Parts: sequence; structure tokens; C-alpha cells
Amino acid sequence: MRAVIQRVNKASVTIDNSIKSKINSGLLILLGIEEEDTYDDIEWLCKKISQLRIFDDEKGIMNLSVKNTDGDVLVISQFTLHAKIKKGNRPSYIKAAKPEIAIPFYNKFISTLSNHIEKEIQTGEFGAYMQISMINNGPVTIFIDTKNKE
Repeated sequence: MRAVIQRVNKASVTIDNSIKSKINSGLLILLGIEEEDTYDDIEWLCKKISQLRIFDDEKGIMNLSVKNTDGDVLVISQFTLHAKIKKGNRPSYIKAAKPEIAIPFYNKFISTLSNHIEKEIQTGEFGAYMQISMINNGPVTIFIDTKNKE
């Protein structure tokens, strides 16, 4: 499971020229699910994201989590995070989970993260063509891969 986490001032997702979800200060999370992912990956990643101290405290030091700041969260499915580009110039997405696996994992990720931060999570629509708008705050962008816990 891979996630790109961006600290944002605001973000929104538009589908068919209509805003589906929007948030104010918080996190925009692009989530990629692969065939080998497990529910342990979901739990580990949600715990890590909920405790990630990337928001400024009163001294301007990144020392607070999204939960500490009562920040919003927007999660977007993003199978292209598993692009393989070793051969040629056209990415292969062979490791990305098929919808019958990815959709339940995506939904479980959302509910688990919601439980960790004790707040409703905003989402895109799995498999839809979406336009994402955001104002990155910092910028702060963090990449996490549950198969490579650095």
C-alpha cells in the first residue's frame, strides 16, 4: 500500500463538473492499493498517518498531528502510485489491485483512518475520473510505502 500525504490549506475533488468533496486545513491522501496488501498494512498506515506530526505548534515547529489540530482529511484512490516504468516509457500497473480487491481495502482504509482520527473522512469516488484541486501548505508532501517502512 502506498500513500502520498500532502498537508493542505484546502483541497477538493470534482467529478463530472460537480464538487464531490472538499476540505479545509488538513491532509490530502492519495492511496494506491496493490494485490499483496493486507489488513495489517491498512492498520499500520492509518496509525502512522493519524500520528504523523507535520502540523505547526504554537512555536512554528512541526509537532502536531492531524488529530491534534482537528484537521480534515480527503482520501483519493490512486492506482497509478504502483506504476512500473522499468521497461519502455508506458507505465505498467500490473501490481495495482483489481477493483474486487481494491474497493474493500479502500473502504476499510477510510473507516480505519476515521476511527484513528475520530473524524469523518472525505473521499473521491473509486474508479471515477476525478479532478483534484489543492493548496499545499509548506509545501509538505510525504510518501509512505507499507512494504518499505523507513
